Amino acid sequence: MVRILGIDPGLNHTGWGVLEVEGGRCRRVASGVIDPPKGEVSARLGHIARELARVIAEHAPTAAACERVFVNVNPQSTLLLGEARGAALCAADLAGLAVEEFTPSEIKQSVTGSGRADKEMVQTMVVRLLGLDQTPRTDEADALACALCAASMMKLRALEKSGGTARTYATARRGASGRGARAAWTRLVDKKGEN
Repeated sequence: MVRILGIDPGLNHTGWGVLEVEGGRCRRVASGVIDPPKGEVSARLGHIARELARVIAEHAPTAAACERVFVNVNPQSTLLLGEARGAALCAADLAGLAVEEFTPSEIKQSVTGSGRADKEMVQTMVVRLLGLDQTPRTDEADALACALCAASMMKLRALEKSGGTARTYATARRGASGRGARAAWTRLVDKKGEN
C-alpha cells in the first residue's frame, strides 16, 4: 500500500490531496486547500511550508507528486508560482518524501484522457474516479489529479518491471510521438487476449 500526497502549488491557494493506493484501487484519504493570509511573500511561503508539513505529519504519505511550473504569459506570475512550488517541494523533502513532477498536460491527460481538459472536466473526473460525494475546489481537485497521475505512473512502472510491457509507453511523456505508446498498449492488449 502506498500513500501519495498530490500538490497543486500556488501563492494564493495551494491544493493538496492524499490518496491511498493498493493494487489497482485509489482511495481519497484527505484533501484540502491552503489559503495563505495576505501579506509579505516570505510569510505566505512559510505558511504554505508549515501547513504542508502539518498535512504530511497527520496523514503520513510515503511519496509526493507536484505540478511542474509552466511558463506563463506574465513572468511575475510564473516567478510567484515557482516560489510557492519551492516552498511545497522543501516541505516534502524535509519530511523525507521523494517527489515526482508532472506537467499540467500530463496530469490532465492521465485523469481525463485529454491534455487540454479544462478545470471543470478535471473536477468532474476526480469526483468520478475517486467516488467523492462533493466536488472539491479546483486547486484541491488539481492536487488529487496530480496524485492520481503519480499512481498511474507507479502502476505502469510495476507492469513494466513484471515484464508485462516494454518501456515504450513512456515515449509520449518524454516528448516523442504518442504512436509508440499506443502501439505498445495495443500489443499488450492483443497478447492478453491470446491467453
